[in-house]
Amino acid sequence: MAQQSFDPGLTQQFGGKLRRAINKDGSFNVKRAGGDWRNLSLYLYLIRIPWTGFWAWVLLSYLLTNTGFAIVYLLIGTQHLAGAETSSAALRFWSAFFFSAHTLTTVGYGNMYPQGIAANFLSAFEAMIGLLGFALATGLLFGRVSKPSARIAFSEKLLIAPYQDKTSLQFRIANRRTNNLMELEAKVVLMTVDPSAPTLARKYQELNLERPSVYFFPLTWTVVHPIEPESPLWGKTADDLKGMQAELLILIKGFDDTFSQVVHARYSYRFDEIVWNAKFAPAFHIDACGDLILDTHRVSELAKPEPSRIA
Repeated sequence: MAQQSFDPGLTQQFGGKLRRAINKDGSFNVKRAGGDWRNLSLYLYLIRIPWTGFWAWVLLSYLLTNTGFAIVYLLIGTQHLAGAETSSAALRFWSAFFFSAHTLTTVGYGNMYPQGIAANFLSAFEAMIGLLGFALATGLLFGRVSKPSARIAFSEKLLIAPYQDKTSLQFRIANRRTNNLMELEAKVVLMTVDPSAPTLARKYQELNLERPSVYFFPLTWTVVHPIEPESPLWGKTADDLKGMQAELLILIKGFDDTFSQVVHARYSYRFDEIVWNAKFAPAFHIDACGDLILDTHRVSELAKPEPSRIA
C-alpha cells in the first residue's frame, strides 16, 4: 500500500502563485462559492464580525424598524396618536417615529398614546416585536462577550537565529490578555512547492520543535525549531525558500483557565517575512519590587543582528 502523504487540510493541489494559506488575522485564505441561502447563518455572522460591524447592524436595525412602523402609523393617520398632532408633514413623521421608539422599547412616557382599534393593534404588535428583537440582540451580545477566544501576539517576523552553537528557526508569542492560559501547545508546518516538479503540488512537513508545549504562559514563549541535518530547512538559503514559496503554518492550542475551555490561535509566516541572522530582544524585565513586567509591544523587537549562517 502506498504511503499516504501528509496534508493538514489545505490541499496539495497547486495551480500557481497564491497570497498565503493563512491570513494575518488567523482566517484561512479560502472563499466559498456555490452555496445558497439555506447555508447562511445570520447568528454566526453576527457573532464573528468585528464590534464596529455588530453595533452598526444593531443601530441600522433599530432605525429601520422604527422608520417602518412610523410609516404605517402615518398611513393609519396621526390623529389616532394622541399627542402627535402637528402642523407639518415632517413633524408628523418625527412624532410617529418617536412614538414607535417609545413603543418598541416599551418605555411609554405617556405624552403620546394610541387611539382606535388599528393604532392599538399596531402598537401591541410593535411592542411584541420590540421584546423579541431586544431579546435577540441581548443574546447575541452575550454570545459575543462570553465566547472563549485567544488573543495571542505573534512576532511580526520569523527568525533564522543562532541557537546552542547551531542555527534555529524561531518566532515569539505572548498573551495579550490578562487571563491565564495553561498547557500551551504549538505545531509548526512547513508548506513548500517544488518548482522543478513536472506537476506543481504543495508539500507539507511538520517541524520538530525544541519544546512543543509549555505548562504556563504568563510571559513570552519563543518557539524554536533546531535546524539540524534531518530538518527540511537544512542547507536552505533565502533564495531557496523564495523559489519554493515557503510558508510556515502555526497552530497554537491552550486551555483558558477563565472559561475552562480550549482555545486556538492560527498564524503564518511567508518566506519574505523571515529575518536572517537575528534574535529577539528581551520583552520583559524585573522592576524594583522584584516583579516581572511583560511589555507585549516588544514581542517583535529584535536585538542587534549577529553574523551567522545555516551550517
